[in-house]
Amino acid sequence: MDFPWNELTLAFSHTSMFPFFDIAHYLVSVMALKRQPGAAAMARKNPLSSWFTAMLHCFGGGILSCILLAEPPLRFLANNTNILLASSIWYITFFCPCDLVSQGYSFLPVQLLAAGMKEVTRTWKIVGGVTHANSYYKNGWIVMIAIGWARGAGGSIITNFEQLVKGGWKPEADEWLKMSYPGKVTLLGSVIFTFQQTKLLAISRHNLMFLYTMFLVATKLLGSLELRAQLLQPEVQDCSTASTLLQLPPLLCVPVHPSVDVHVYGVLQHPDNHDDYRDCYYAFCSF
Repeated sequence: MDFPWNELTLAFSHTSMFPFFDIAHYLVSVMALKRQPGAAAMARKNPLSSWFTAMLHCFGGGILSCILLAEPPLRFLANNTNILLASSIWYITFFCPCDLVSQGYSFLPVQLLAAGMKEVTRTWKIVGGVTHANSYYKNGWIVMIAIGWARGAGGSIITNFEQLVKGGWKPEADEWLKMSYPGKVTLLGSVIFTFQQTKLLAISRHNLMFLYTMFLVATKLLGSLELRAQLLQPEVQDCSTASTLLQLPPLLCVPVHPSVDVHVYGVLQHPDNHDDYRDCYYAFCSF
């Protein structure tokens, strides 16, 4: 019985993130960027600024880990394949005719699939960060935890810097002061994989990767479905109620059509939590 399990987890740990899982990560990140107020208009007015912001959302964790290890922060630009892939996702998301990408992404199964695949990449980033830090500081578990967390969820810190440059940074929304759920589970994963790397946790890496990834995917999808079900409750009838439920700033209520008494709630959330499930969905509510 042990052999099939080990074979499964070992094969899973050798799964390549390129291209499908990377595409899911880029798609979720860029869609979160597009849903920020004014992002679509900015992309047409200043495409270079929009593209650079999208790259920060897609590669922010890697940039932060490079800064912490005194490596070139723009090293991610050397990976031409991933840059071209992320740039292609950015282009079709913002400039696709009839906004077909956003319409396709609005279907719940597509969102759940992309969100789950993105969580798989989080595990690989944490493991890569912990292993990379260990190559610099042998058994330096504090450094390993920091780099694993930075690579897995450091994009929120980098996008905070981007908001600061744009003049839209708010201290109360800073990841250091109010850590998001992805930041918390990434920190937990970084601690666990650091203990495994330093032999303080008696479990093989491939088994731990499989179990931790299943935990990430399950909590992400269940949390997303639970939130969507709560938003569709009859008592959620206005923006203030939905904002209180989501613990977010006020939502944007947009009538779908003047003859239809239905509104679409688009979550306006600070981009430091761009990978949180709360800003990935629309709630269609009848008044």
